[in-house]
Amino acid sequence: MSTPTLPPSVAEVTGPRHRTERVAVDGGDLVCGVWEPVAGSVDGDGDGSAPTVLLVHGITSSHLAWAATAELLPHVRVIAPDLRGRGRSRDLPGPYGMARHADDVAAALRLLGTGGPAVVVGHSMGAFVGVVLAHRHPGLVTSLVLVDGGLPLTPPAGVSPDQLASATLGPAAARLEQTFATSQDYRDTWRAHPAFATSWSELVEAYADYDLVGVEPQLRAATRVEALQGDIRQLVDGDDVLRALEHLPGPTPWLLAPRGLMDEVPPLYPADLRGRWEAAYPLLEVVEVGDVNHYSIVLSRQGAAQVTPWVERAVAGLHGDGNGPSGG
Repeated sequence: MSTPTLPPSVAEVTGPRHRTERVAVDGGDLVCGVWEPVAGSVDGDGDGSAPTVLLVHGITSSHLAWAATAELLPHVRVIAPDLRGRGRSRDLPGPYGMARHADDVAAALRLLGTGGPAVVVGHSMGAFVGVVLAHRHPGLVTSLVLVDGGLPLTPPAGVSPDQLASATLGPAAARLEQTFATSQDYRDTWRAHPAFATSWSELVEAYADYDLVGVEPQLRAATRVEALQGDIRQLVDGDDVLRALEHLPGPTPWLLAPRGLMDEVPPLYPADLRGRWEAAYPLLEVVEVGDVNHYSIVLSRQGAAQVTPWVERAVAGLHGDGNGPSGG
């Protein structure tokens, strides 16, 4: 089966290291972005021995959310799937849930990885997937880096499970019900989002372009509404997540944005919730990332530059060097 055709803006930000691959999973093919290591870089000498880093995106996102991070990891093989029901994997059928996603990305690691266990980095819902992956497939995961996700959320007061998506995600959920006449209309929707008021870039533009499916004037966001609804409740009280958190593979950086999805304060994890999980799971290593929101912590170069040192530390751990990052 052919690989997906990418909008020109995507190739401009992902560069020649990037390609897409299809991985057979239950119900069809999981599409994954792969960034190969640069020949001659520290660990990437082209012989397949470079370490693997798996990057897992959020609930209405795609693998393009990681373009800035992959850019800063030239010496590793980066694998970043479009999760079931999202991106170019949108046609994979339900049911959804963290265990299903974990099994999907495990298949991607087995096929596309370099044979050894991987460092797994998850953003938002992707962090929940990473936690469950490490529990269900421990031989595939050496360590985790959780980015503004992975620990259960607390719904706003008075919000029912059916209202959780709109209350938590706001415009990110609403756009899944809309159609757009042109790709520029969709870009404009993202550009008006408060999270990108000061962090719009060609990275976000390419991310928006990749997210569109259909033909003009009936373009839609790629994430399926039923995938969103099938997953979001598990971010609050999913049994698979709660069990997995009791078995973290080791010290686990938990990188937190100071502002939320709408660039607001309090953030996704306010102080009381953060303190609760920090006390419950001593292996968490809380890291406050400076001057970012829930989106820009990965979708901006400023955010990626603060996340990447923690990924580098985890990669160094594969070689027995567990020193912390010099900054971030």
